[in-house]
Amino acid sequence: MSIEIKAPVFPESIADGEVAAWHKSEGEAVARDELIVEIETDKVVLEVVAPADGVISKIHAQVGETIESQQLLATLEEGQAASQSAPAKAEQKSDPAAAKPAASEAPSADLLGPAARQLVEKHKLDVSAISGTGKGGRILKEDILNFMKSQDAAAAVAADAPTPAATASADAGQPEMEPSSERVERRVPMTRMRAKIAERLLEASQQTAMLSTFNEVNMAPVMALRSKYKEKFEKTHNGTRLGFMGFFVKAACEALKRFPAVNASIDGNDIVYHGYQDIGVAVSTKGGLVVPVMRDADFMSLADVEAAITDLGKRAKDSKLTIEDMTGGTFTVTNGGVFGSLLSTPILNPPQTGILGMHKIQERPMAVNGEVVILPMMYLALTYDHRLIDGKTAVQFLVAVKDLIEDPARILLQL
Repeated sequence: MSIEIKAPVFPESIADGEVAAWHKSEGEAVARDELIVEIETDKVVLEVVAPADGVISKIHAQVGETIESQQLLATLEEGQAASQSAPAKAEQKSDPAAAKPAASEAPSADLLGPAARQLVEKHKLDVSAISGTGKGGRILKEDILNFMKSQDAAAAVAADAPTPAATASADAGQPEMEPSSERVERRVPMTRMRAKIAERLLEASQQTAMLSTFNEVNMAPVMALRSKYKEKFEKTHNGTRLGFMGFFVKAACEALKRFPAVNASIDGNDIVYHGYQDIGVAVSTKGGLVVPVMRDADFMSLADVEAAITDLGKRAKDSKLTIEDMTGGTFTVTNGGVFGSLLSTPILNPPQTGILGMHKIQERPMAVNGEVVILPMMYLALTYDHRLIDGKTAVQFLVAVKDLIEDPARILLQL
């Protein structure tokens, strides 16, 4: 029986996707729930698995092709064993001479997907010199990019190496001539996720009235509390580590209750006040910056927040986040301090109207009761949409976060 394998149903916020990689080829046997193809959307990479045991009889969407929700991807013949006579691509894979077309020939349609073919034609590459890592020797877009990168590196090394003439003149005691070097450039297309991130950042800067206000917080009380209880905390909460992010998320939740405008969003001419705190946490991945969301963070304990942050961060790096993880959010917290940033102005994540930026903890001389004391200080930044939030509200919100962090007992007591 033939089964149609279709793309998942995309939510309204995602118009389409792109076939990122096939893990199975035509004529290849698959097991139920085995990964077949990955689809890259604007937000996450979706995995499509086999609905039953069988053989992939036909692939309808090639790598790099744009697809819509529920579009046909492949046809599966349920219950059939893999054919004894391998398909043409498998024959090419077993025969190295046939696996790659000659340099003078056009790239084979069986070996090159649309995205890879476009790069080959654009840069006039010799396909016979490129090794395909896809199924059946298929050359993927990543193979083309890696090949171009290796060619650039080889060109750079060759440019830096002295020429025989220069070596001979140096041996003869004559002045050595500077070797000529090429100015190498490499042009690669943006991924869908990177393009969407760029689009949203530009949209935020053009369609909001962004303004940032700053303050500094003494981290000594939180650091002392963390140092005292971190080992017991980790044992009590099944290996969950006590970090700084949890304190700031809980402090932000409490401050958002006091200043609901910072937790609101603008919808046309209306202001939507959210009666809950869904906090987004910015996570840096290879594909770009993503902001998974913790639902009802105000009802979560400090241990729950830390565990959720660890889980979201791990799944983000492993490309395991779902669309639901990335949807919504009423406020965002980002920590540039993990990369050493001392001060920055974070950009809003529309339609949110506020984002809190944490930074590096730096020891600085501070005046305390008329004396100079060395304290671990952190700069805080709040970027807000001035269309909705006035400067007074923004400053008071940031001061509230500062006061809660400098006296963390107030977070527990909600003071």
